[in-house]
Amino acid sequence: MSLLFAVGSPETELSAEQIRAGLVEALTRLDGETKRLRVLAVPPDFTRMHSMSGLLTEMAWEFYGDRLADVLPALGTHTPMSDTEIAAMYGAVPRGLFRVHDWRKDIVTLGEVPGELMYEVSEGKLDYTWPAQVNKLLVGSGVVGSGKDGGGHDLILSIGQVVPHEVVGMANGSKNIFIGTGGVMGIHRSHFLGAVYGMERMMGRADTPVRRVLNYASEHFAGALPPIVYVQTVVNKNADGKLAMRGLYISEGNEAFECAAQLSLKCNFLMMNREIRKAVVFLDPREFRSTWLGNKSVYRTRMALADDAELIVLAPGVHAFGEDAAIDALIRKYGYCGTPATLEAVKQDAQLAANLSAAAHLIHGSSEGRFRIRYCPGHLTRAEIEGVHYEYGDLAEYAAKYDPAKLKDGWNVVDGEEIFFISNPGLGLWAYEGRFKD
Repeated sequence: MSLLFAVGSPETELSAEQIRAGLVEALTRLDGETKRLRVLAVPPDFTRMHSMSGLLTEMAWEFYGDRLADVLPALGTHTPMSDTEIAAMYGAVPRGLFRVHDWRKDIVTLGEVPGELMYEVSEGKLDYTWPAQVNKLLVGSGVVGSGKDGGGHDLILSIGQVVPHEVVGMANGSKNIFIGTGGVMGIHRSHFLGAVYGMERMMGRADTPVRRVLNYASEHFAGALPPIVYVQTVVNKNADGKLAMRGLYISEGNEAFECAAQLSLKCNFLMMNREIRKAVVFLDPREFRSTWLGNKSVYRTRMALADDAELIVLAPGVHAFGEDAAIDALIRKYGYCGTPATLEAVKQDAQLAANLSAAAHLIHGSSEGRFRIRYCPGHLTRAEIEGVHYEYGDLAEYAAKYDPAKLKDGWNVVDGEEIFFISNPGLGLWAYEGRFKD
């Protein structure tokens, strides 16, 4: 099916009324073909609070009423949402509708992407198969492994923001299904594929090795699932510094993702004509409580940072490294020590080899010795930060000098020194034109 709804441009700023009208138009068209009686919504979790997906989920509940049977936030490996977070993000949606995705237990494997494809897309670096895994709530009760809690839905509403992403190139589309509700092996192997292929070769691109694997899974295995409708947003900040929805695209196939990806490059990608010597990134404590999440400050800026640049991360909410206890322990053990050392550790340590997403994260979060990373955490000690090979900064001292409330996004001068400030790294990708070759 072609697009059910499509509107967007870099200048567009959709009001709540326009967003609701677009969603209702699309869902009404769907109901006109086959009235949906039991709908599953799969929106992002609180780490994508700024995606405006919470508003869309609330509007979907208003449209469907009792027909919206379940809401399964696409946690991936993230910590389950608290009641306070659910209320803040999803408004009036009843708390009783929410289910928790357990990436270690609640998984059904629909099929395997062959190793031959993995070998091809990884340029010969990997040859393992990739399991297409989803939460059992997505599948029908007739699918092996789904159990009594599986299925029963006649529509999956996959809601989320398309934005440059370090693992898949551009977030959302089928990533929301196969990674957001995915299982241990699928998440580990997809993250590792992205890491060994090269993050800087992928970010901001819709066609990447990981995306090709996800597309294969969608084409060959999604038949075991109810129809999936993708509701895709493009969001950035307007001239007043407030969040603005620039685009809304809705479709049953890839069209919504592809349209949103094209617009996201215009809205979320800042191509710079000179490199940054000193960057200051603020991590909202409501959204970023671990380096697993907070290292968007590293991923999204690295292509704009000059050699020997300093990246200062103001992280008042950060109290851990991993969202998962086992991964947190591995990050503490090895730290962000660069690609060669991490790949060697994978060969030597069976536990790290069994947690390849942790290895991928260690690669993603390393500067590879090219620039300095100074973390200023609210709840980690100097010893903990230096133990993972970052430089430590006292939060009170650095926040006083680089006050997020006084700085504007972009270039600033502080005590005679030019710095580049980013108030939310999750909203974009910054790159020096000399590093981004195509």
